[in-house]
Amino acid sequence: MNLAARDIQHDIKRFLLTAVGLGLLLTIVLGMTGIYNGIIVDATALPDSMEADLWVVQRDTRGPFAELSRLPADLEERARAVPGVALARSYVAHTIQRELPDGQPIRFNAIGLSWPDDQGAGLPLIEGRPISQAHYEFIADRSLGLGLGTRIPLGRDVYTIVGITTGITASGGDAVAFFTRSDAQRIQFDQSNEAIRLDREARNARLRRSDLARNLELARRSAGPAANIPALGPPPVSAVMLTLAPGYRAEEVQGRLRQWKDVSVYTQADQDQLILGGTIEKTKRQIGLFRGLLVVISTILMSLIIYTMTLDKMHSIALLKLLGARKSVILGMILQESLLLGGIAYGLAVVLGNSLFPLFPRRVIVTDMHRLLLLLVVVVISILASIIGMKKALAADPNEILAG
Repeated sequence: MNLAARDIQHDIKRFLLTAVGLGLLLTIVLGMTGIYNGIIVDATALPDSMEADLWVVQRDTRGPFAELSRLPADLEERARAVPGVALARSYVAHTIQRELPDGQPIRFNAIGLSWPDDQGAGLPLIEGRPISQAHYEFIADRSLGLGLGTRIPLGRDVYTIVGITTGITASGGDAVAFFTRSDAQRIQFDQSNEAIRLDREARNARLRRSDLARNLELARRSAGPAANIPALGPPPVSAVMLTLAPGYRAEEVQGRLRQWKDVSVYTQADQDQLILGGTIEKTKRQIGLFRGLLVVISTILMSLIIYTMTLDKMHSIALLKLLGARKSVILGMILQESLLLGGIAYGLAVVLGNSLFPLFPRRVIVTDMHRLLLLLVVVVISILASIIGMKKALAADPNEILAG
């Protein structure tokens, strides 16, 4: 006699509905694992795609991905003069959330590349080409949902997608778009006509209240665009990325740069660790705890289900004892039923996960190793869940059969 087969023959609907319920719960467990891995990959995808050996950031800050960092734009030229530095590139980034002319909302992280030194050729392009001109072109990640050649009005200009990347998102899950640095800053600091007029009036008012008002040339310039005032430098950048020359070690160049009193320097590994240990640390812990809680709930539910199923068959178990069946045979039947239930639930979880996870708005990464680990967890859960049923089965009294 096989209790699992008996259950299926006696009430196949209840057995399958139970397996489906557990399968849905295991799907969530597998999904939490995939989301956890996706958050880690998303958080480090952008800095890793920049292919920098060292990151130079504002003094005593943790870099552009962990907190606000501001550096003068001319730091890029200073860094190029350091022995061992083959290439220095500025890094600027800001978030854009707009509506397209057709009303479709879009949100992405705009990254400024140091064009022409960096045209985006090192990005994982799946369509199109790198940026070939200083203005009005950009590269977008596929997750943005826009195709090659799409034109988007941003600020006072219209920009065209010339390349499509894949797998590059910000730590918050937003898509990433790569512009030239000048275009990214032009979009970031774009102002309406009224805001520009009020800014000029405010500058003029401050000038008239000072002794500098006697300088007619300065007064004339103060009424013009802020970019034409020589005393105002270019907008600051968030970081400067360094590529080392062959034969130089990162520690060697990092030691030279640490002598500068206005910057901090991190390797690529340091930058990733700052992101994983700071920016998304609470999110990682929360999802990890939630995943553990789901495993505990799955164990409890399966234990209750096996216990209930065992109760329904106490008469049959008592009869087996009366006929002289060994305890190992009876306990093996309980374990078989628990493993069969867990196996069906696991198979359903894998099938549902393969179908549903690609539809999630954020990246869900589930590998064969994660599926194997879940299978081992299901086996352990099934064994633990069968213990309660086994105890109840051992307590079955064969004398109840003789008593009628």
